[in-house]
Amino acid sequence: MTQLSSRDHRANRLLAALEPEDFAYLEPHLEIVDLLKGQVLYEAGDTIRYTYFPHDAVVSLLNLLEDGGSVEVAVFGREAVFGLISALFTRESFGRYIVHIPGSASQVDIEWVREAVNVCPRFRVLLHRFTEALLAQTFQTVTCNAVHTVEARCCRWLLSTQDRVDQNTLPLTHELLAEMLGVQRPSVSIVLRTLQSVGVISQGRGSIVVTDRAGLEEVACECYGRIRRSYERLLPHTYI
Repeated sequence: MTQLSSRDHRANRLLAALEPEDFAYLEPHLEIVDLLKGQVLYEAGDTIRYTYFPHDAVVSLLNLLEDGGSVEVAVFGREAVFGLISALFTRESFGRYIVHIPGSASQVDIEWVREAVNVCPRFRVLLHRFTEALLAQTFQTVTCNAVHTVEARCCRWLLSTQDRVDQNTLPLTHELLAEMLGVQRPSVSIVLRTLQSVGVISQGRGSIVVTDRAGLEEVACECYGRIRRSYERLLPHTYI
């Protein structure tokens, strides 16, 4: 796929997969916005006004617990759209949508998306296929969080993030990884030191560099491959 500027709506691969007439219908209502690191777009229960199609930003959906903890239940990048499924009926956010890798996205009023779904059947089919892929991702993530080691889950998370940003250097901290994985920071620090000692990553200040992707895939659990295959099957050419 041709590399597009992050300021192009079609840098989002769902928008790029639209038929020209469907994209032309939606394009006048799309606005490119910058998503800042740590920015909370919605809290649980907030009314959703806008749908977002990320370009190079990566956004997580967190489930917040009563004790103040949180765990990631879904992640969205250039292959995705968020703020849509939970807004189809109640318009209330499922959880906290937070930006963990900054970048840009195409923002559109939720009402225009609803109208486009009704007017453009192929757009509707594309969103249905994405919804199925997202449910498969969430299903696998829940399973992964329950049964796999922190090390394997961390590798899965690093690989899936690298897929979405097309670079080896990931602007990630130990604190962020711990929050996404729902574990304590020391557990993540131990895992990252181990991964660095075997040469699959190196660490910088506020960043993690993937130095041996094949080695990282060997340590990751089966969930990474299953999620990736779901997207490849349902949405060819959108995930990678």
